[in-house]
Amino acid sequence: MEKTNENNSMVNCFNEWDKLEEVIVGIADESMVPTWHSYMGPVLPEKQHDFFKKNAGKPFNHELIRNANHELDMFAQLLESRGIVVRRPTNYGFAKPYATPDWKEDNSLYAAMPRDLLLVVGNEIIECPMSWRSRYHEVNAYRPLLKEYFASGCKWSSAPKPQLTDELYQENFVPGKKGERFKSCLTEFEPTFDAADFVRCGKDIFGQLSHVTNQSGFDWLERHLGDEYRLHQLEFDDQHAMHIDTTFMPLAPGKLLVHPDKIRTLPKQFKDWDIITAPTPCFPDSYPLHFSSKWISMNIFMIDENIAIVEQDEKSIQDTLMQHGIDVITTPFKNFNALGGSFHCATLDIRRRGKLQSYFN
Repeated sequence: MEKTNENNSMVNCFNEWDKLEEVIVGIADESMVPTWHSYMGPVLPEKQHDFFKKNAGKPFNHELIRNANHELDMFAQLLESRGIVVRRPTNYGFAKPYATPDWKEDNSLYAAMPRDLLLVVGNEIIECPMSWRSRYHEVNAYRPLLKEYFASGCKWSSAPKPQLTDELYQENFVPGKKGERFKSCLTEFEPTFDAADFVRCGKDIFGQLSHVTNQSGFDWLERHLGDEYRLHQLEFDDQHAMHIDTTFMPLAPGKLLVHPDKIRTLPKQFKDWDIITAPTPCFPDSYPLHFSSKWISMNIFMIDENIAIVEQDEKSIQDTLMQHGIDVITTPFKNFNALGGSFHCATLDIRRRGKLQSYFN
């Protein structure tokens, strides 16, 4: 394929809300229960720990995967019906074992959540140095797409591949208590971060430290992006932090969705914005969310600054968004939610119609 200049790149995305033109939507094929490691405990729901320990190395329930894939397909068709180009990863074979000289895994996890491992900033796609060993080769499911985007003229970068040896993880880690400053199960042995710990607002990118993103990872990204962007590190009242998009989500210029209990101090940049407090989720307590809390209801996806994709049964957040001038489109996603994400997690916006600008004084 002939290489073109970067102005013709298929990749162009500076924020979470410009008009969407192309997106990657994940797949649930061959989703596997990962090998249990101590670093999973601080972020997974405590009532799900036994499930992971007992089922490590096994596929997730066949019916759940089938239903989750059906929901993903309906979501993709919904986007396509609005003229949006939808791309999908491949099934890399997540049941296969693999090893490094330092450790081995019986299987990978899945290719359901492209938001976690790839970060699009402008016309650049960055492969993130994820801290979970079960996700070490997950990016391979996206390699055919990455090669195509690179051939179109985009920048394709990869953070240093982490070793993920035992030195990265805090031995005998004890999480902090609510109200205390966040304590991570990671050390600073090497840079690690998940893309989903960052949200984009043009020249300003907001991120958090978590149980998958350490200070070294944050510093690497800040230095890599350079002076064209301003990275802001936020602190939340959340000792189980993993991914910012169920706590703090800019939805449009002047509109910010926030978790009602985790925001200690609103960043000064947002003092004049319409702050939308997420309502109590509609999930019943009995629903088996394997990886996340019920606040996955906040994980909505903007296809432009006026329209959000929202889970069809989450009536409370639908009503709240509409009260703040945002139209909603609903589609079922509860089976996919059980795998640990929702619409924002399941997508990677590749091209939005917009340019780099500042939204703050």
